[in-house]
Amino acid sequence: MEFTRLAVLYVHLIACCVAIGLVLTHDIAMVRELLDGKGPAHADPKALNTLQSTVSRALAVLWVTGAAIVALDASVKGWEYFGNPKLQAKIGLVVLLTANGVLLHQTVLPMLQKAGSLLKLTFDQRLLAVFAGAVSGVTWFYAAFIGVARPLAWKFSLMQLLGAYPVLVLGGFTTMLGLTFWAKARDDHRNRFYLDTRLVAR
Repeated sequence: MEFTRLAVLYVHLIACCVAIGLVLTHDIAMVRELLDGKGPAHADPKALNTLQSTVSRALAVLWVTGAAIVALDASVKGWEYFGNPKLQAKIGLVVLLTANGVLLHQTVLPMLQKAGSLLKLTFDQRLLAVFAGAVSGVTWFYAAFIGVARPLAWKFSLMQLLGAYPVLVLGGFTTMLGLTFWAKARDDHRNRFYLDTRLVAR
């Protein structure tokens, strides 16, 4: 039983690392492109398709292996095992992550592919994209932290464990929103300057 659980947990951690690595790499690339204004804010179709398919597969593996771990632990500890606030927090975060992933893959990523850039989205579309991205990034890391933080089990309530989560989402959202507004204003000013220069040249 212990070796079986360890093997499943190992696969679970690998899938988590793959997903977080891809999400982090994509987010860093997008921030760099927003800052230097030399790229399409990471809306390359091939990159988005790779991100979408790989993260989706990793999330599916996480669901399967996570359910197996819960089943193995519950078979030993009984129904009171599900009363652990840490377990409840992790399950809630994974459910939210899955729902947000559906939103990203069904709505946000197709919008980005069509527009070609985060900055070319409409205001409402950009708000949705930034919010979904903030939820995705924060939730992946928060779920990973809750997953490895075994000392927190049974010591804190569900509300206490998740208390910092909305603050981090809000912070990520406002930071990225401010960055996109700044990048959009910079690009608009740059485009107006080029247009004025061409008009003068004529």
